Amino acid sequence: MTVNAKESAVYGLAKETASFIQSKVPNQQLQRPRVAIVCGSGLGGIADNIEDGDRFEIPYSDIPNFPKTTVVGHAGKLVFGFMSETKVPVVLLVGRAHFYEGHAMELVTFATRVCKLLEVQTMIVTNAAGGLNPDYNVGDIVLLNDHLNLAGLAGFHPLRGPNADDFGVRFPPLSEAYDLELRQRAHRIWNELPKTSATRKLNEGVYAFVSGPSYETRAECRLLHKLGADLVGMSTVPEIIVARHSGIKILAFSLVTNCAVLDSVPRGDDAALQSMSSTELEAHLSKGKANHEEVLEAGREAAKDMQDLVQKIVSTL
Repeated sequence: MTVNAKESAVYGLAKETASFIQSKVPNQQLQRPRVAIVCGSGLGGIADNIEDGDRFEIPYSDIPNFPKTTVVGHAGKLVFGFMSETKVPVVLLVGRAHFYEGHAMELVTFATRVCKLLEVQTMIVTNAAGGLNPDYNVGDIVLLNDHLNLAGLAGFHPLRGPNADDFGVRFPPLSEAYDLELRQRAHRIWNELPKTSATRKLNEGVYAFVSGPSYETRAECRLLHKLGADLVGMSTVPEIIVARHSGIKILAFSLVTNCAVLDSVPRGDDAALQSMSSTELEAHLSKGKANHEEVLEAGREAAKDMQDLVQKIVSTL
């Protein structure tokens, strides 16, 4: 493809990709979805809320310039359709590309750029995250209201390099990245919804983005918590930044899939541990240890409440 000299390189590629997608989607209204929903680990079931009649799917592998996802629990496809009784045209990104997979930040956020050119106005982003806030329980849903971009502060920022002027300004403000009116709406809807678990809560909190793919050490969890983070995860923030740079409104949710251990690692000379067997020591140390299977299972258990919440919110957009 020949890129217009006045266009940034990423704009030209995103335009090519958006045009390809629109040429494949048979329903003209769905070619310009109003809402995009990013489905994180274990949360692809949100796609079940799409009506079958006009539903259309495209695997990421068939889309030019699109990143390929390699993570279990990320199907890797776009799903177009109408959601809720108000028939809101939506596109679901079932799976995402992660920085830890080896993708450049520009590729991690490429799908967000394409959503802008598909004329998406609002993006709902979901993820699975570790809970740093002691008040959070596994299965709780957290509405993000701010973030710590640890990778970005270290130089791996999605807007690094020449600015894509076709999308947004050089220095976009992020002090109000998470739309307040949408957050207020989410709380109102949550309070009216029946829940699968009487103990499940909708909290608000700060998400810390780290590059991964290893889960955090205890010392790192304590550091992030002291910095003001309520959650930690390996996605979402690059997408948020690029969405806001492009003028897309953002609503973001984390599903708490494990509670981080904030206690220090036991000392080797701790007298209370000296009489423990290897099996007992392993059990003692495994408290709160995160694993990807746990992430997926927690996602399955809380999926119904998350899906109902997202669908009701979409119906109001």
